[in-house]
Amino acid sequence: FKESSSLEKVIISSFTASIGKDAFADCTSLNTFVVPISLKCIGEGAFKGCTSLENIELPLSITSIESNTFDSCISLKNLIIPPSVALIGQGAFNMCSSLTSITIPSSVKHIRSKAFSNCSSLTTIEIPSSVIFIGEYAFCKCASLKTVKIYSSIKSISEGAFCECTSLKVFDVPASVTNIDENAFLGCSLLTEIKISSSVTYIGENA
Repeated sequence: FKESSSLEKVIISSFTASIGKDAFADCTSLNTFVVPISLKCIGEGAFKGCTSLENIELPLSITSIESNTFDSCISLKNLIIPPSVALIGQGAFNMCSSLTSITIPSSVKHIRSKAFSNCSSLTTIEIPSSVIFIGEYAFCKCASLKTVKIYSSIKSISEGAFCECTSLKVFDVPASVTNIDENAFLGCSLLTEIKISSSVTYIGENA
């Protein structure tokens, strides 16, 4: 169905277990997608470039959101990640510019690089204690992001993780962090206060 520009609605059979890589990529008119509870896997880039898709409900059977799954879904506004998901892949929500809020459940352990980059309407994010890794540029260019709460046991604020978050004013570095990597807060022009714990031993170039 890739690049089927006239496709507007999809209802998947209740027996379907997986959606393949790029299956509905660039279906620019797709606005309704009904997902069965049997679904276990959504492939990389499955909905990439579905610019009319506003809402999608993911079933509890999903354990990961793969790379670029919702990349450039510019109309996607709200999404609840089910408490079965352990991985949010690289660029999974990149360029979801209408996404205003997202709940990361305590099942998530890894947030890969650029997972939420360019989510320009996202205002707040809470990262639960289950998360042990946040990738490079994960929240880069989230221009409306004002509040970040990290309860996790991550060891580093990765390279460019919050770069160009131009609305971010205050940031508390978790006590578990030992490294603040290169470009971590580069271009955060409104940042007035950052609390760095005594556990931090390395602050990178242009941090």
